[in-house]
Formats: sequence, C-alpha cells, structure tokens
Amino acid sequence: MRANSAKALVLPLGVLAAFEFWARATHLQSDSLAPPSEIAMALFGAFADLSILAATRDTLFSAFAGLAIGTIIGLAFGIAFGISDKLDRLMEVTVEAIRPIPSIALLPIALIALGFGYRMEIVIVAFACVWPVLILSRAAVRSIEPRLMEVARALRLPPAQRVLKIIIPAALPRIFVAFRLSAGIALIVAVTVEIAINPLGLGAGIMLAQQALRPDLMLAHLVWIGAIGYALNVLLVVAQNRLFGRAALSGDGA
Repeated sequence: MRANSAKALVLPLGVLAAFEFWARATHLQSDSLAPPSEIAMALFGAFADLSILAATRDTLFSAFAGLAIGTIIGLAFGIAFGISDKLDRLMEVTVEAIRPIPSIALLPIALIALGFGYRMEIVIVAFACVWPVLILSRAAVRSIEPRLMEVARALRLPPAQRVLKIIIPAALPRIFVAFRLSAGIALIVAVTVEIAINPLGLGAGIMLAQQALRPDLMLAHLVWIGAIGYALNVLLVVAQNRLFGRAALSGDGA
C-alpha cells in the first residue's frame, strides 16, 4: 500500500520539479502563474500571519452548516419518497424541475433576501447538498430487502419506529455515500460563492490575491483548498470503511 502511494506521488512531483525548472530558466513573470517554490513560501506566510486559517474557518463553517441542513432535508424527503410511491409520483415533476437549477444561479435571490455573510452562503450550499442525499437515499430505501419490511409490518411497528429501526439502519451505507458526495459539493459551492460575491473565506482570499497581483498567494489558496478536499474525502472514506465494512463497497457500487 505504501509503495503504491509512493508511486502515485512520482508524477505530480515530477511535474512540479519540471515546472520549477522551467520557471527559473525562463525568469517567469506572470500575473497568473508562479513557481512552486514561491507558492510554498506564500502558503507558509499565510499560515504565519493566520490569514489562511481564519479564511478556512469561515469557509468550513459555511460548508459544514449547509451540508448538515441539506443532508437533513434531503434525507427526510428521500425516505418519504422511497416509502410512498404515491408521494414520489406526486412530487416527481416538482423535484425534477428544481433539481437542475444551478445553486449559483440562486445568488441574486439569496443576496437580496439574506445579504452578504454566512446565512446566504449556507442557504446556497444547503440547496446544492439536498439533491445527492435525496436521490440516493430514495434509491437506498427502495432497495431494502422486502423481508425486512414484512418483519416491520408483522411486528406492527408505527411509521416512526419503522423508519428508525428498519429503514435507516438498512439504507445507511448508501446514505453515507450520498453524504460523502455532498461533502465535496459543499466545499466546492462554498468556495464558488465566496469567489463570486461573498467577501469571506478562502474564495475571497483567492480574489484578494488576484487583485493584488499575487499569483503565488492565489495559487497557494488553491493548493490549500485541494488539500482540505483531499483530507476530507480520506477521512470520510476511512469512516465509511470502519462503520460499514463490506457494505461500504456495495454502497460505492450504487
């Protein structure tokens, strides 16, 4: 495993070394590119003055809050649609009409209604996160072994206990896959909102660096965002494998 990880680093490290050599050999002067060594120094400086840590706090707060709200809404509707064919057919046109709307297209409405700040960003992130959870949780509920539902009916469990004791435990591996997908979407949308209009977080840091003609700092923010996204996915994959084992593999295959 470690050998494979080391081999996977060969190509990116080689590309970085080649770009560093080219930038130094050509005395690169650019408003959009910078040698990797300068990017690393800019990232170190941003950590030293704590600016990138404050921006990371703002971005992750909005991303995680929106993720939590979107997951709760999507899970509630997904379970409801998975249980009730009638409700699913009734809401099908509405869901399929709203789902394709890009979350960023809501910016003008959210800005007028909520103004700049966390609330506007959280609402947009939540809207983007609802759909993966809704669709995959609905599919997960519909794929539950019919015998489990027969057991619930035989035990005469009320609807709430049926959901809590039968449906959610049986569908949880696939629901967790949906949560993983939504976590990546939450980070992407949060940074995008900050770049487009919201003056806080890592996205705003990118724009400030670009306006200051600091390509090294701008690219340092991008590298840091990539590192956060990678670390978040690794943590969720580890949690998924620890919690669900073989069931996690079948959830990924879904």
